[in-house]
Amino acid sequence: MLTYCSNIHPGESWGDVLANLGSHGRAVKAAISPRAPFPLGLRISAQAAHEIDARECARFRDWCAAEGFDVPTLNGFPHGRFHGAGVKEKVYLPDWRSEERVAYTARLAELLAAWLPLRGPGAVGSISTAPIAFRAHWREEDRPLVRRHLIEALSALARARDASGHEIVLCLEPEPRCLLETSAETAAFFASLALPASLAPLLGVCFDCCHQAVEFENARDALATLRAAGVRIGKVQVSSALRAVRGEFGALAAFDEPTYLHQVVAREASGALARFDDLPAFLGLPRETLARYDECRVHFHVPIFAERAEGCGTTRAFLEEALPLLPAETPLEVETYSWNVLPAAARAGSVGESIVRELRWVEANRGLA
Repeated sequence: MLTYCSNIHPGESWGDVLANLGSHGRAVKAAISPRAPFPLGLRISAQAAHEIDARECARFRDWCAAEGFDVPTLNGFPHGRFHGAGVKEKVYLPDWRSEERVAYTARLAELLAAWLPLRGPGAVGSISTAPIAFRAHWREEDRPLVRRHLIEALSALARARDASGHEIVLCLEPEPRCLLETSAETAAFFASLALPASLAPLLGVCFDCCHQAVEFENARDALATLRAAGVRIGKVQVSSALRAVRGEFGALAAFDEPTYLHQVVAREASGALARFDDLPAFLGLPRETLARYDECRVHFHVPIFAERAEGCGTTRAFLEEALPLLPAETPLEVETYSWNVLPAAARAGSVGESIVRELRWVEANRGLA
């Protein structure tokens, strides 16, 4: 399964989602899959989720069937507004310490369970979600509360499975400067949960290639670490980050914008890593401190086909390594949500043209494991 995430399109209401599907979604399907069903990776905010009543849920299912769409995955990471305002670290709130996060996730599971039959009997779906909490917000004493909330959410997924016959996997999405950051930290967290055997298979990860490349991880080793720990890879977000070597750091200023958090991981010649919550914290370092680093990676989603962007490199090589390692049945979702804040020169054509180009790039590079 290959799709793109609709979080690239601005809008928080259900009406916004429908308008974007009616224009961009139809155009992408016409280009990529004119005769076969096209899977939708929907980002549904908490606002939109509560605007969908039973009648609208059924109406949308019928619309998808008529238009040739199906719905295998929802992006339940950003709860609130995601475009057009300073999101930054608020994107993680409410995090998994909050009952509000549990209720939002359970509502998404209800919707997805109603739409999964579009993919046929016994279809498996996924919901991607926040990596527990932003590290600066985390308190170790919150760990039992988080476990309890995850069990509540997974129990809702189990009830949806039992009622519909369709399994839904909740996919925690590791991200720089969050509690779940590296693949090793993620594997350790899963082990620490000690979930009931009936619920453990319903929890997995959304492996975001941009995020793990920012951590200077090797794709083969990262995937092997998760698999060895028995962590289910529910879906893979096909995304690419900025990569700058010494001498290119100044070019990163073009990507310093006020909407999203752009975490930085910088590497010294010795291999030691330093982490920064946002790009200004890195760019504001004294010159002699910057000179210690030979390379940095920045959490800024750039078009996945680009090898260079505005005087910087990208982590496209991570994708080229990762894609052939993935089993053919792995759900893939392109997620270049930062389109609207990219420097103009880094955009390739219109947003629709870029989505189509990205999907075709994945088709050409995915390989078969």
